[in-house]
Amino acid sequence: MTIFRILAGLALLTLGRKLFWLFVGLVGFVFGISLATLFLRGQPDWMILVIALVAGLLGVLFALILQQVAIALAGFIAGGYLLVSLLNQVGWGTDQLYWLPFVIGGIIGAVLVVALFDWALIILSSLTGAMIIVQTLHLGPTIAVLLFIVLFIVGIVTQASLMRRGQPPPAPSVEV
Repeated sequence: MTIFRILAGLALLTLGRKLFWLFVGLVGFVFGISLATLFLRGQPDWMILVIALVAGLLGVLFALILQQVAIALAGFIAGGYLLVSLLNQVGWGTDQLYWLPFVIGGIIGAVLVVALFDWALIILSSLTGAMIIVQTLHLGPTIAVLLFIVLFIVGIVTQASLMRRGQPPPAPSVEV
């Protein structure tokens, strides 16, 4: 599962905004892996992978058919995942009230994605991609934080440069 999580993280880090359906699909994939791993402990890896792939494919189909709803849902899931992951990284366990920070982060993520579509996708996909990679590597706390920050910045810079390249140049102004 490690290679799939790292590849998903790299794709989110670099292409989350460019291919928003990929963002939604990969968030569904990672969410599927997380839930399947949590609820299907001891099951074969192929079963967890199949569940994650189905969740990812459902996310892609959802994104292509109902774009705005899919984007808001992906923002909700990514925001919830990020807040819970960040709280766990800093040692604030969310065992008893796991759902509360997930819902709070989810609402923030959904609002950001809907209100600031391009930049929210860049930020959320960079955060999510960086978090997935760091969590997958199981590093010490200091190295994990440093790598997270570096990956997050690389993701934002990469996606922002791709966004600028995709926009037409400004129209020349004519002064009279």
